[in-house]
Amino acid sequence: MGTYNTSDFKKGLKVQIDGEPYLITEMNFRKPGKGNALYECKMKNLVRGTTLTRTYKGGDSLESADVTEIQAQYLYRQGDKFVFMDNDSYEQYELSPEQLDDAWKYIKEGTVCSVILFNNNPITVTPPNHVILKVEYTEPAVRGNTATNLTKPAKMETGAEFIVPAFIELGEMIKIDTRTGEYSERVRE
Repeated sequence: MGTYNTSDFKKGLKVQIDGEPYLITEMNFRKPGKGNALYECKMKNLVRGTTLTRTYKGGDSLESADVTEIQAQYLYRQGDKFVFMDNDSYEQYELSPEQLDDAWKYIKEGTVCSVILFNNNPITVTPPNHVILKVEYTEPAVRGNTATNLTKPAKMETGAEFIVPAFIELGEMIKIDTRTGEYSERVRE
């Protein structure tokens, strides 16, 4: 397993601390007047989801995490487990709702997601940046109400609820940005 020196530290790097994988979410470099340079790192535990803040001196190193990222297709939900299939090896992985976090809101059968494996076990899922979902239920627009920026809640085919513009109607397809959870645009078929 490789190691990363402090000069390699950057946002998005996956490292291993005490046998667990972490993702560096923030990295600040400070050079005080005297002494070594300091690297302040904010890291997210990829297994438990907790965050950790540590400061390293110039010359320190961390082990690289034994994680791999694969493209996997969402197949179906079985009880409280979500089943994904690796697009290359056709191997199937089951993930719990805790591992999916908010990703369940954006995935429907056939959606290809990025799955991170640690020691060949799935730990997190990242949906594509934009998904197209069907509106299953929303209140009808009030006639004559022409004020701009009016919004209303809409329930999607995945069971999630998003805030959409007032002109969106039942059965329409809309694009959602999965990074922000916000409505992007109406999609014409």
